[in-house]
Amino acid sequence: MKKLYFEGMRTMEERSLRITGTDRTFFNKITNTLTKILIPTKIGINGMLISIKRNSLIKAYDNYALDEENSNKEEAEKKYDSSYEAYLEALDKYVMDSIYKKVKNNTASEFEQNALSKYYEVTSLKESEYVEYKYRKQKYLLELDYEGIKVGGKEKVKEKYQRFYITKMDSLYKSILKNYSIKVADTINNYDSTKEWIYTKIFYTLEDYIQNILSLKLENDEDKNLRNIVAEYEKYQSYTVGKLDTKDNIEKNMILLGISRKLFTHSLPLIVAEQCYEKLLKDARSLVQDTKIAAKREKAYSMLINLIEDYNVKLLSTKVYWDSSKARDEYKEFWKKYQEILKLKETDFIEYVKQKEILFIKNDIKNLNNSKVDYSKLMKYYKRKLIDYGVMKQLKDSYTSVGKYTKIKEVA
Repeated sequence: MKKLYFEGMRTMEERSLRITGTDRTFFNKITNTLTKILIPTKIGINGMLISIKRNSLIKAYDNYALDEENSNKEEAEKKYDSSYEAYLEALDKYVMDSIYKKVKNNTASEFEQNALSKYYEVTSLKESEYVEYKYRKQKYLLELDYEGIKVGGKEKVKEKYQRFYITKMDSLYKSILKNYSIKVADTINNYDSTKEWIYTKIFYTLEDYIQNILSLKLENDEDKNLRNIVAEYEKYQSYTVGKLDTKDNIEKNMILLGISRKLFTHSLPLIVAEQCYEKLLKDARSLVQDTKIAAKREKAYSMLINLIEDYNVKLLSTKVYWDSSKARDEYKEFWKKYQEILKLKETDFIEYVKQKEILFIKNDIKNLNNSKVDYSKLMKYYKRKLIDYGVMKQLKDSYTSVGKYTKIKEVA
């Protein structure tokens, strides 16, 4: 879909990226002066053209979206696609004919300067990541027009446009996440050694969606279809104020993943979400292990325990296909113990918290025994926790030619 638009887009961008020099010859001075005079007229023409194309698009979208049972559904879709393509072309032309020239001639506002900077940031993806570029280019152009509508548009125009905007942006975000998911799941093509950059992009895209699209959907959710994520959305909002440290960022990303399990089950499938959780677990374990201040380490440890619970409850409990029957059976045993501990929640909350923590620590120790990462400090910290809970006991210090060592064994 929109093939002609993207072919035309390539030519337009190649032209636009050839930024001319700034020789101050007499002829150039005259040319620049004339350009400054003509820019407002050009903006007016583009603004009018965009308005016409936008109105045509909204009408085509309404006919397509509100007429599900009509026999002319296919024809309505074609008109919608055609209107959308023409609308994108008008927006793209506006960036190149108006914003670019204003920036070049030092007459652009801060908003226009940022808009052009973002434009080039998106187009820089074209050669190396064309699929991502294709979706992000559309997303950028829609956001640009929506910002203009919010500032200077009529309320009725904003309301009509918003219906299209939310639906289309929903689709674009899902396509972007699906593209990242393919890369994360690709075990043959190593885009980088640890795929850290892709994980960063996934979390960034999820946050961008929640800030800009989910917030709009919640405002317009008259039927309360999204009530099951309101609590998590409010938790996320608490992480949007003030400066975040490493622990806060891990917690925020944990919330983003939790929301994604309800909104992006196809675009961010379980196998990819699992790897994202494992990435957060790795970061959280390292934070607990490397934090030297006791109070901060305890906070990081509490966050790790919450993350372990999220990973096991929100993700592994929904897992159908396992790498081995042994791993599946081990998780079944873990889940059985977890369900038994849950019964304590209403009758003895303190004991419930204690037993749950013990279960998570033991399970994580078992998982880390085969880890390639050196978690010796974390293992020692875990065992100290189990000693404090009376699950393990420390035997008398022993001595060898190397020096003193402490024996620890599990209480029967």
